[in-house]
Amino acid sequence: MDNLLKGIEEVLLMGPGPSCVHPDVYKALSRDTLGHLDPYFIKIMDEIQVLLQEVMNTKNQLTLPISGTGSAGMESCFVNLIEPKDRVLILINGVFGKRMQEVSTRLGANVDTIEFDWGTPIGPEVVKEKLENNTYEVIATVHAETSTGVLNPIAEISKLLKGRDSLFLVDVVTSLGGIEVSLDGWNIDASYSGSQKCLSCPPGLAPVSFSDNAFSKIMNRETKVPNWYLDMSLIGQYWQQDRKRVYHHTAPVNMLYALYQSLVLFKEEGPSNVFKRHVECHLKLKEGLKGLGLEMFVEEPYRLPMLNAVTIPDGVDEAEVRKRLRMEHKIEIGGGLGPLAGKIWRIGLMGHTARIENVERLLKALDAILN
Repeated sequence: MDNLLKGIEEVLLMGPGPSCVHPDVYKALSRDTLGHLDPYFIKIMDEIQVLLQEVMNTKNQLTLPISGTGSAGMESCFVNLIEPKDRVLILINGVFGKRMQEVSTRLGANVDTIEFDWGTPIGPEVVKEKLENNTYEVIATVHAETSTGVLNPIAEISKLLKGRDSLFLVDVVTSLGGIEVSLDGWNIDASYSGSQKCLSCPPGLAPVSFSDNAFSKIMNRETKVPNWYLDMSLIGQYWQQDRKRVYHHTAPVNMLYALYQSLVLFKEEGPSNVFKRHVECHLKLKEGLKGLGLEMFVEEPYRLPMLNAVTIPDGVDEAEVRKRLRMEHKIEIGGGLGPLAGKIWRIGLMGHTARIENVERLLKALDAILN
């Protein structure tokens, strides 16, 4: 029979993820597979942890990539930190905040929410008012809301939690590697990301990090973590650097090669240069879209440079535009989710995708289709 892999085309990935993969990362994937307890592979594991601590700006010892996509990272944080009847507050302004609510509810938590209009940021004053008369074991939200293109004020929210016993849990799936993420500076106790966005790696790994307070919560639970595969008290023994490693599951060795290479590339370019590149591409896209008569969906102070929500003009068949971009121009962009379905396009400028020539190619293709 025909091998379907031969028919895979090169597509410019400018949707909400995955992003384009750097050629050096593809080369890393193709390296010879080692055993997951091989001494040389363990050296790579150790370095991955150091590099993740650097990109996440944390000294948390329990910082490692979960074997699974970003959703596995989300599950790992929630299943480890939440026990039945725990009081949990979720701050929601998009799809991924709603997912936090869903997971917490399934774990039997008493879930409170504050919901904000999609396309607007979380309001710290509203959160402050909520906290005046309520206490929570966990407070969770999203840094960069992928479904709307909104940047949430995590540093301001963090200040509201000072002096409280609540654990602060933050989704940095889209932000990590594209804008500053500072777990220690923002007093974040648990956080998760994904390999496939601004880290320019294929989907399949989810960097997570737990503070000492979060790890203490895990080790002093009244009930076992309900998910064995994601139990950090077990996985941590495989990734621990100071003692003999204990086998937990077979690590995705070649994917970890890829993540290692992507983190090396990030460090070599330098965080400030990486973040500047994302902003420059965002500004180039914004000006080009304006020239095509297209408007950004999110107000300027709250826009993400790596995930651009664009309002669809009246009379435009948004799905047809995306179809033509993919079939005629080999470019992928994303549509809206939930209440924004059919109302916005989501254009990703993440990691290796965030290059001026890619922005120019997309603008030229959109001009040809719309005009």
